Amino acid sequence: MQANDLVKESLLYKEFLAERDEILRHKWIESEKAGHDIGFEKALLDWVLRYRSSWRQQRHQDMGWSRAS
Repeated sequence: MQANDLVKESLLYKEFLAERDEILRHKWIESEKAGHDIGFEKALLDWVLRYRSSWRQQRHQDMGWSRAS
């Protein structure tokens, strides 16, 4: 297995991709509301501030993961 394959199979990379997908979905929704492309940076900041915490909590619950104390 090559190093690139290890990265793609890592949990960290999979979590990054899942977050990116949520941010892109948020960008599309907010751009539709605004009537123009709001850009990735604005969508990223807005999603992180408004949704990331609850999204991660729900995702971890759905995956059966518990947060480390």
